[in-house]
Amino acid sequence: MPALAGVLFAADATDVHVLPVQGSVFMLVSAGGNITVQIGDEGVLVVDTSVAEASDNVIAAIRGLTDKPIRYIVNTHAHPDHTGGNASIAKAGATIGGGTVGAAMTPSGASILSHENVLTRMSAPTGEQAPTPTDAWPTNTYFGSRKELFFNGEAIEILHQKSAHTDGDSLVYFRRSDVVSAGDLFITTGYPVIDTKWGGSIQGIIDALNRILELTIPKKEQEGGTYVIPGHGRLCDEADVLEYRDMVTIIRDRIEDMVKRGMTLEQVKAARPTLDYDGRYGSKSGAWTTDMFIDAAYRNLTKK
Repeated sequence: MPALAGVLFAADATDVHVLPVQGSVFMLVSAGGNITVQIGDEGVLVVDTSVAEASDNVIAAIRGLTDKPIRYIVNTHAHPDHTGGNASIAKAGATIGGGTVGAAMTPSGASILSHENVLTRMSAPTGEQAPTPTDAWPTNTYFGSRKELFFNGEAIEILHQKSAHTDGDSLVYFRRSDVVSAGDLFITTGYPVIDTKWGGSIQGIIDALNRILELTIPKKEQEGGTYVIPGHGRLCDEADVLEYRDMVTIIRDRIEDMVKRGMTLEQVKAARPTLDYDGRYGSKSGAWTTDMFIDAAYRNLTKK
């Protein structure tokens, strides 16, 4: 398996880069969010599916690793850069349906699992147009704080983190492989994205980062040990999450202090509470800028 490190499928914006992590887990990097793949005798479990345009190359990358069927897809949240490939990748998979009802057991596409809030965001009330097609929706949801699976000889915990990046985020912890798939609760490419319209909050992000730190154990001299696959960016370990958690906490405290002193949003932005981290995480353009991060944090903290 390690010989596949660095394999690249296709040669355009939908490239998929395959990185063995440890145990039975691989990390696939494409144009959208990172994808986690667990492989074993029972089949394939996929965490997130990136953007729709990358689906063919994602499937090709998985087929380059194994010919076992794709059985499960787990969505860490509802954003299309993590769920865009749901329909195509699920269709390429197979789950045996049936039970004690006496009907013949027939294969269908891979089962899509998520927190129930993900289904709520991807669907719509009766009579309204859903933002995503029905074949991309989760087919199995959980509503509590966690869901457990045992697949490919490995215990897997799916842990809901409320009011964080969104209101439907999940961490996926592969206990035997010792890998956490974090979705957009943890990224290395910028400040945390707080989707306030979908129930996100800066405190929820910090709580989720602390949850990751509770799950991770470092190897000697803090390098290696439990690996963490972020929603976007490079493969990480506990030390990386710790530094990121501290950064977000420091900025939260600064903005909270400014709120207590009665400063307006414009005054907070002018004070530049993120200044010493902007060189690493800041952005003045793109889908998520530094101003947008400060704005979301400020509105969270004034609402509180």
